[in-house]
Amino acid sequence: MTFDELKSSLSGDEPAPGLSPLLVAMWWDGKGNWGRAHEIAQDVASAEGSWVHAYLHRKDGDEGNAGYWYGQANQPYSRLPLDAEWEEIVKALLASGTPDRK
Repeated sequence: MTFDELKSSLSGDEPAPGLSPLLVAMWWDGKGNWGRAHEIAQDVASAEGSWVHAYLHRKDGDEGNAGYWYGQANQPYSRLPLDAEWEEIVKALLASGTPDRK
């Protein structure tokens, strides 16, 4: 799946089958369902999972918690606009092509 295909799929009711859990989390966030996205991301024990978790806490305004998760992800605290970070993360997850561990 390409970034444009994933973004276009946000008009649907459910994420495309076969997406990794973290892409599903980002899909739900893209739909405006922060709670569902967070529920998925917090269960993925990987650097990528920590990055998504950090982004979600930053979006929620919890800077301290976000900072902790950026550290776990070995990522700098993002200063990008939230929509730009969403795109950055989704593109990185799509490029990795590896399933996330749950």
